[in-house]
Amino acid sequence: MFGLGTPELIVILGIAVLVFGGKKLPEIGSGLGKAIGSFKSGLNDIEESGKSIIEDVPGVKEVSAVKAKVDTLKNVTNISKILK
Repeated sequence: MFGLGTPELIVILGIAVLVFGGKKLPEIGSGLGKAIGSFKSGLNDIEESGKSIIEDVPGVKEVSAVKAKVDTLKNVTNISKILK
């Protein structure tokens, strides 16, 4: 996780306790957890809207299908080259 080991995390936690105090840390942790949850939920919403765009826009679904076929043929061609 970003090259942080246990000693570094202990030092960061110690500094956080000194700066914010023991009583404020649970509130900060709760707020941080809610923020991360909200961020993940926003990302999921964006992914779902992207999928709905693919289904709703005319021609995009067909282009996606053709791209999948081309990718499959590329893989078959690469495998046949390897086998020769």
